[in-house]
Amino acid sequence: MGNGKKPDGTKPLYHSGSADKGKLLASFVLDLVYPRRCPVCHDIAVPRGRAICRECLDKLVPIHGPRCFKCSKPLSDREAEFCYDCASKKHSYDRGISIFPYGSVLSQSLYQLKYHQRQEYGRFYGRYAAACAGEQIRLWGPEVLIPVPLHPKRMEKRGYNQAEIIAGEIGRILQLPVDTKTVVRRVNTKPQKELNDKERRSNLRSAFAVRQAKLPWKKILIIDDIYTTGSTVDGVSLALKAAGAEQVYFLTIAIGTGFC
Repeated sequence: MGNGKKPDGTKPLYHSGSADKGKLLASFVLDLVYPRRCPVCHDIAVPRGRAICRECLDKLVPIHGPRCFKCSKPLSDREAEFCYDCASKKHSYDRGISIFPYGSVLSQSLYQLKYHQRQEYGRFYGRYAAACAGEQIRLWGPEVLIPVPLHPKRMEKRGYNQAEIIAGEIGRILQLPVDTKTVVRRVNTKPQKELNDKERRSNLRSAFAVRQAKLPWKKILIIDDIYTTGSTVDGVSLALKAAGAEQVYFLTIAIGTGFC
């Protein structure tokens, strides 16, 4: 990972200078006042100081085995190159990667992140993603990370964008810049979970815009929490490519496995 920190938030033992000791002391005091919650069980992480309970860490199982060449969904057929979704329709992005299959543990965890002020979950998943996908990200060579933006009304109501939190942690670890100003969400779309596949695509066809006439980057990595049909990523990618991006990739924390 390059920063000596493991995905669970703990650090190896090392001899630190005064600056490091100051940071560790500040972190210790902050944890006493605002103890971190485990992103799996949602109780105070045990032992204290960790980002996730030692036992709960085993319940987070990253995707392994064959994946779709385009979106990285897990494949049951080892001979297949693409999932049903990617084989049957064209996406505007080039390729993507997700860390976990979207199941009950992730659905509850990401719901808490998005709607119940659990920003620490976003930082944890950002670290996990950097550890699991850092090598692939470096191979793609993006010049910038762009989190999927929220509409201003939704941002005002929620107070934060979970994709920005995840992107910020990935960018910090992999030393990549994060841009939160260039892409805007100009339509306050309906929640994607309430729509079918056709409605999702229509919902997001013109939802995003780029503020600059021409982008300063050619390779861009979009960051979001969940990938289901790819409609959101496609919407952002279309806007970016229309403004001059040549290659657009994505990373999400979770990806659906059964949506066609």
